[in-house]
Amino acid sequence: MLIDPKANKVRGVAKLTKKDARSSTGLFLLEGPQGLKEALERPKLIVELFATEDAVDRYAELFDRAESARIEVQLVTEPVLKALSDTTTPQGVVAVCEQLDVTLQDVIDAKPQLVALLANIRDPGNAGTVLRAADAAGADAVIFSQNSVDAYNPKVVRSTTGSLFHLPFVLDAPIAETIQALKAAGMQVFAANGGGQAIPDLPKDTLAKPTVWVFGNEAWGFEPETLELVDQEVAVPIYGAAESLNLATAASICLYASAFAQNNGR
Repeated sequence: MLIDPKANKVRGVAKLTKKDARSSTGLFLLEGPQGLKEALERPKLIVELFATEDAVDRYAELFDRAESARIEVQLVTEPVLKALSDTTTPQGVVAVCEQLDVTLQDVIDAKPQLVALLANIRDPGNAGTVLRAADAAGADAVIFSQNSVDAYNPKVVRSTTGSLFHLPFVLDAPIAETIQALKAAGMQVFAANGGGQAIPDLPKDTLAKPTVWVFGNEAWGFEPETLELVDQEVAVPIYGAAESLNLATAASICLYASAFAQNNGR
């Protein structure tokens, strides 16, 4: 059992909370039982697995699956587990996993029908929740632009609650080149923007076409050059007194509007 939070092994793993370490190693941290459950669907991605004795007892089924997949569990004390985590109340499980992002060409080659493009999205919680919503809506990919938060940021990973393992995602994509490539592949591109046409006013057959939804920065929205590239600006109408919608909430509505149309309302 690892008992010293300052041991070299612990320090080495804890560095993965930082982007530089993740970039140089090609690894990232996955915390909590839900994340582990999803990762065990692709067990070859799990490089190391750390857990407290209490967590092994509490989530016995998960650790039985890990053992069946020949993943060795390194037992650690609570202080060590806390040193490996960036949360104030760790859930007793931390895995080191190989990164699994794909290229934009991989996404295009799969002939996607619904894609979310995060343009300069900085908030980890919002980014992770959008990825989770895209997964739930049956989207084919999520693209993180250059200057967006790192998809492997521990807060993003936690916010996806395992959806990170369900659909392809692209990192550090140049916004202009990405939009142009997706349009060339036959997709229409909508910018989710408050001044655009309201979603309920869009014809169903328009929403049913292969679509890229572009979501802008939480604080300042879109750069003008991005809006010049999209086919249309589309708004989520607000019927009550709220000034605006949270980015992840608005993204969920937009993605599901397309999903309903593409799946004939199912």
